Amino acid sequence: MNKQLFNSRLLKFLFLLLSFVFIFRPFSGLAQHNNAQPNIIIIFMDDMGYGDLECYGGFPYHTPHINKLSVQGMRFTNFYAAQAVCSASRAALLTGCYPNRIGIHGALFPWSKIALNPEEETIAELLKAKGYRTGIVGKWHLGQKEPFFPLQQGFDEWLGLPYSNDMWPVNYDGKPITDTANRKSRFPPLPLMDGNKKIREIKTSDDQAELTGLYTERAIRFIKQNKTRPFFLYFAHSMPHVPIAASPAFKGKSGAGLFGDMIEEIDWSVGEIMRTLDEQGLAKNTLVVFTSDNGPWLTFGNHAGNTAGLREGKGTAWEGGQRVPCIMRWPAVIPAGTICNNIASTIDLLPTIADICKTKQPAGKIDGVNILPLLRHNNEANPRNEFAYYYDANNLKGIRAGQWKLVFPCISQTYKKTVMGTDGWPGKYASDSVHLALYDLRTDPGETLDVKTQHPEVVEQLSTIADRYRKELGDDLTGIKGEGRRTAAVVSLN
Repeated sequence: MNKQLFNSRLLKFLFLLLSFVFIFRPFSGLAQHNNAQPNIIIIFMDDMGYGDLECYGGFPYHTPHINKLSVQGMRFTNFYAAQAVCSASRAALLTGCYPNRIGIHGALFPWSKIALNPEEETIAELLKAKGYRTGIVGKWHLGQKEPFFPLQQGFDEWLGLPYSNDMWPVNYDGKPITDTANRKSRFPPLPLMDGNKKIREIKTSDDQAELTGLYTERAIRFIKQNKTRPFFLYFAHSMPHVPIAASPAFKGKSGAGLFGDMIEEIDWSVGEIMRTLDEQGLAKNTLVVFTSDNGPWLTFGNHAGNTAGLREGKGTAWEGGQRVPCIMRWPAVIPAGTICNNIASTIDLLPTIADICKTKQPAGKIDGVNILPLLRHNNEANPRNEFAYYYDANNLKGIRAGQWKLVFPCISQTYKKTVMGTDGWPGKYASDSVHLALYDLRTDPGETLDVKTQHPEVVEQLSTIADRYRKELGDDLTGIKGEGRRTAAVVSLN
């Protein structure tokens, strides 16, 4: 064989070999990627209202990074926190249960005698058993001491506060309290925890202003340290819960007051998380969930957010208390720029994540449903068509089925009969008598027009659904105990 012919055939062989490599390499890589365990990040805000983000109508500040998250993922319009208060909502998120099923209600204080029962299985425990590295950054609020801290509930590491950032012996003006008659003087110093150990105390407004940055730095470190293995990061911000604060880099920069400054710093934090995922090559196969524990604490006026016209706010079973913003991004699965109008809730995250990550479901009964078909933008899917609005210790205050919401006679907190506070000081609280009423949330999301007389068949249908929830979870308003309730852990205060 002459040399010229040999070289020609060799070139053809190399060309075919390279073509094979370049043609089939993407498919091989895609298969390998799809078989990899996805990472999970839940960014959980505290008291963020339905209308607080720019992509939900918030203004005049800007949230470009969260806007981008929405454009690249799915924005939910009927997403609910399980209850409109801190500890109950967080217990629901981590266990997939209505909080009254597992004995948690209200906001736990440093001297509370209950905590999340270690026998309840959390998202962290399910994923850790599957080989995930699990971390929490931020607020816990499900037990103020060992053995009820995150490290005893499935998390490998934790940096954050054991409860809300306003549970400290500091007045609303940021000054230490010396008057023992002031109820806030009962609070111990606010500890910043690393694992089970206190590493410092949060004593001043300047200390509060460091939290978003400290949390973000730790979250980035966690992602980088675990980039070669599947991980679950629960990033529970302490804000917009009061006292709000912003670091010097953001204070006075939004043009929308301290609340706007703080929101723009949170948006920066989200941007840093997403940038880190991109840099580490993790973005495509990471499910990021951004949502809130409940609606805004409206009594704080210009230091609180807004509900975009939904009725009332935190501490109520009205839409403004429980319907919250939610954005999910997972490029490997969720079509970009999509909107989901189906009903969904934080209690649905556990069974959905368990399915995504191929873990077992909890042994105990849960209330969440798998919403993965919604993430795939299956227009025929409707895994959750009803939702129960519980508040107080165990009061069933409303039932939603489809577009309809039936509210039951009760006493509710209201923000409509009082003057709001300003500049960090709360307004006064008021209560209101609620009567049986039916609302069409499709045409009346502000719950202003009672249509029960026009739709008696709907009232009957929702009343039947309510009786089913009362039998299972109980209802203090009607004196029913509930067959499916479990007990919280008992905390010794000695």
